[in-house]
Amino acid sequence: MLFMLIVKASRNSEAGGLPSAGLREAMSRYNEELIKAGVRIMAKGLHPSSNGMRLLFPHPGGQPLVTEGPFSEPEDVIAGFILIDVKSKEEAVEWAMRMPDPQGDGEGRIELRQVFEP
Repeated sequence: MLFMLIVKASRNSEAGGLPSAGLREAMSRYNEELIKAGVRIMAKGLHPSSNGMRLLFPHPGGQPLVTEGPFSEPEDVIAGFILIDVKSKEEAVEWAMRMPDPQGDGEGRIELRQVFEP
């Protein structure tokens, strides 16, 4: 079963700030554990939303409406993700619970979502 651990942005990540050295080490250890367990498919961080855009489709079949970033609420923005392949939802929750605070400043938020598979 595929699950995505979606890391929500913070004021720091949206400002282009990097995590502290200690947090980078903790996240590296966490990723190594995922790799050793054979469950990590991919893990990536994303640039701030100031480098992105949103496409909205207000009319079926019509042209999309493009909005350039940045976007106002960091908790509505994705800062990164980890894709894991596990045997159950419970195992996915266990891995999510082991992740260090991804922002390291008390603003960390993770959303866990199952991926549709054929």
